[in-house]
Amino acid sequence: VQLVESGGDLVHPGGSLRLSCAAPKYTLEDYAVAWFRQVPGKERERVSCISGTAGQTFYVEAVKGRFTVSSDLTKSTEDTIYLQMTNLREDDTARYFCAATELSCTFGFQAADMDFWGNGTQVTVSS
Repeated sequence: VQLVESGGDLVHPGGSLRLSCAAPKYTLEDYAVAWFRQVPGKERERVSCISGTAGQTFYVEAVKGRFTVSSDLTKSTEDTIYLQMTNLREDDTARYFCAATELSCTFGFQAADMDFWGNGTQVTVSS
């Protein structure tokens, strides 16, 4: 499964961005898709997860109330997972990756459990 992220940009603190994770020519209905982020020198950390057709969503504490994950699996276009980020803070600065797994999000969406990864998109929050 090929995953392609987009939407990263430079924004001011308090701003918003919407990231996209597209799966050209593949269906994501049978996968859970998670968002991770990583800054240089640190481990990749979990951000959010959404299950396939069930649409259950999970968030780590640091982004609860500010980030929203959603999916478009309607087949009108390629399957896409979104991460809407609001009230961005400087410590949200990172490269954001999406990843897919056949495991449910309820298993904890650990990086080691992901089967497929995108190349990431850079989010920079700075005044």
